[in-house]
Amino acid sequence: MPSDTFGPPARTAVLCGLAGWVPPRVVTNDELADRLDTDDTWIRTRTGIRSRHLADPGQATSDLAVEAGRRALRSAGGEPADTVIVTTTTPDRPCPATAPVVAARLGLTGAAAFDVGAVCTGFVYGLATAAGLIAAGVARRVLLIGADTYSGIVDPLDRANAIIFGDGAGAVVLRAGDADEPGAVGHFDLGSDGAHEDLITVEAGGSRQRSTTVEPTHAQRHFAMRGKEVYRHAVTRMAASARATLEHAGWKTDDVDHFVPHQANLRILHSVADDLGLPRERCVVNVDTVGNTGAASIPLALADAVARRRVRPGDRLLITAFGGGLTWGSCLTTWPDLADHPQPERTTP
Repeated sequence: MPSDTFGPPARTAVLCGLAGWVPPRVVTNDELADRLDTDDTWIRTRTGIRSRHLADPGQATSDLAVEAGRRALRSAGGEPADTVIVTTTTPDRPCPATAPVVAARLGLTGAAAFDVGAVCTGFVYGLATAAGLIAAGVARRVLLIGADTYSGIVDPLDRANAIIFGDGAGAVVLRAGDADEPGAVGHFDLGSDGAHEDLITVEAGGSRQRSTTVEPTHAQRHFAMRGKEVYRHAVTRMAASARATLEHAGWKTDDVDHFVPHQANLRILHSVADDLGLPRERCVVNVDTVGNTGAASIPLALADAVARRRVRPGDRLLITAFGGGLTWGSCLTTWPDLADHPQPERTTP
């Protein structure tokens, strides 16, 4: 008799809450233009971005994460989570992790709490981690938050990167459930290639730099990205990961109602959709008003799409991301009905 006939039914992570939050300060392209010797048209043509939200002085990643997490818990009916995962490239401190601080501020003291670092792929890696914990019976209800304050690591005078990145946080609540339920998250594809670690970096601040006696330069203290090479890898890796996920699930491209990619920039999003043969109108986009928010970008895009009623219960979603490392990942879900609980707040002006 096949071994899979024994034991309890498999537990699956089911999405039951969603929210996003961005700092109230909006920075338009015109505001950046004089400082960076550029203009609104140049920025929009190359990135598709019109504005972004930036944290105020003294506002840390945990502050954004708490706001998104509180709203996500409320969206899920208010039941507390037993596990908190914060995925971020911009933790409050190198030590300790940001997640225990967030958990405590949300009144979840005693919950398991840890950070995941996979740069812009962090949210997908976090989904897979949460799904694994739930499947193993280690967790019953997980609050997963993607949060980043790139304004703290991007040089404000860096013309290439200051126009792209914004700050924000997005969160989901995942509960134990069945694989055939709407909201069940699965069919993951994850990958990395550390041979290209130099394409997206912050050189200073880690043990590699601290193990030397050389003081880091101004540039080494800030975010750096080799844009042309990153573009090529992002399109190739995201498309391949998405295809692998669809194949694993037995889905065809036509089965996808909405493509939800990491909001890197509009050109990358459209190039991946084109590569997959997906109509661009199926691509969920909010990068135009929030910029690239790193690990927060996918849940922020989802929260915005749900708030606008673009994504509805029963819609089939393909999610994919790419980030430094290099890392990439994809997964699938059928959107659940969250109507019994407060809807996510609008994340764009």
